Amino acid sequence: MLNFALTLAFALVATAFAMSFFRLIKGPSAPDRILALDTLYINAIALLVLFGIQLASPLYFEAALLIALMGFVGTVALAKFLLRGDIIE
Repeated sequence: MLNFALTLAFALVATAFAMSFFRLIKGPSAPDRILALDTLYINAIALLVLFGIQLASPLYFEAALLIALMGFVGTVALAKFLLRGDIIE
């Protein structure tokens, strides 16, 4: 039962990843692209967590935490750049 749930979760998160990547490339405006990039790193975290569950390895959970930290900082920096035109004051 767990294998079926993991396979289904992989398929759904991979579909969401592909749709976010399409929005990143095709997005009509810069805020849409930043939101798509934010969604992409969240989907990458979900894929790493699922892979860690499947292999029962804690290494993937640590990688997911690092991606979450870098993704948050990157999203804040891009949003600040869009609002003010400058990241470091």
